[in-house]
Amino acid sequence: MGSRPRFIDDLSRAASDAPGPHPLNPLSDDALLDAYSRTVIGALERVQQAVAFISVERRLPGEPSGRDRGARGGTGSGFLFTPDGYLLTNSHVVHGATHIRVTLADGAKFDADLVGDDPGSDLAVLRIGSPEPLPHVELGESSKLRVGQIAIAVGNPLGLAQTVTTGVVSALGRSLRSNSGRMIYDVIQTDAALNPGNSGGPLINSAGQVIGVNTAIIPGAQAICFATAIDTAKWVIMQIFAHGRVRRAYIGVAGTTRPLSRRVQRYFGLSSESGVHVMEIVKGSPAALGGLRTDDTIVAIDAQAVHDVDSLQRTLDASRIDKPVNVTVLRGAQRLELTLTPVEQAG
Repeated sequence: MGSRPRFIDDLSRAASDAPGPHPLNPLSDDALLDAYSRTVIGALERVQQAVAFISVERRLPGEPSGRDRGARGGTGSGFLFTPDGYLLTNSHVVHGATHIRVTLADGAKFDADLVGDDPGSDLAVLRIGSPEPLPHVELGESSKLRVGQIAIAVGNPLGLAQTVTTGVVSALGRSLRSNSGRMIYDVIQTDAALNPGNSGGPLINSAGQVIGVNTAIIPGAQAICFATAIDTAKWVIMQIFAHGRVRRAYIGVAGTTRPLSRRVQRYFGLSSESGVHVMEIVKGSPAALGGLRTDDTIVAIDAQAVHDVDSLQRTLDASRIDKPVNVTVLRGAQRLELTLTPVEQAG
């Protein structure tokens, strides 16, 4: 047999120097694999008691109300993010439901109330009543994610409770068109396997913090999966708590985060290292009427820097509905100032 590759020995030495117990021989290949396993297991232990199975009933069109008449079901996942019983899940899991049932990891079952539903981000907030504090997750910061970082998906795919899959963050700042035709922004792309029933479950990092809410897969694609970024989710949660719904200013663009070279930053005097590359413009939208074009890069709105899709969403809040705004874009070798008047996004 040949000798071990040198990089294995280098990694073995690094593993042996790292802090913490090493129950296996640090020079063995198994020790390297076990370090990864311990990371995944530790992260899962921090969240698994807070991950819930969600089942819903919806009344069929034209059918009378009643639990047993004209009902069709659906299932998904969700997770508790407060000790007093608030859960986060996908809008498409609970939208239009006449009855929502939540089953926790310990088997306890609860009827749930829909606090608020936001199809624009495919997120919804539920609440269950419990006399005792409930296990809940810690919310992380998706703005600090890096491509290549470990991503762990937890949920109930195909009704199989407490299933975990792992992968990496494949891309950030994606836009995704939902089944309803709405565009979801600031989406995390990952190769952690998702299946029907994973929707609404948490995507976590190696520390067990939630970095996204699993939302979709692309049928026929090889392990291309998506999650709504947790920074977007935090904003949606606050809007729902404050108003019962999310109000947004709409300009009618779909885009993705694009890095800006240092040369471009210096040439145009920009402080931001990135902007939003416009990939699609809705016909007749404020963006189209205001002269925005595909391949433009949005870098500011009313002199407020726009460095990614999430910051564009946050800038276009309810305060800008029906009010002219100045949009700074880069188009080829030009820096242009366009005036758009956002409208309220349809509910």
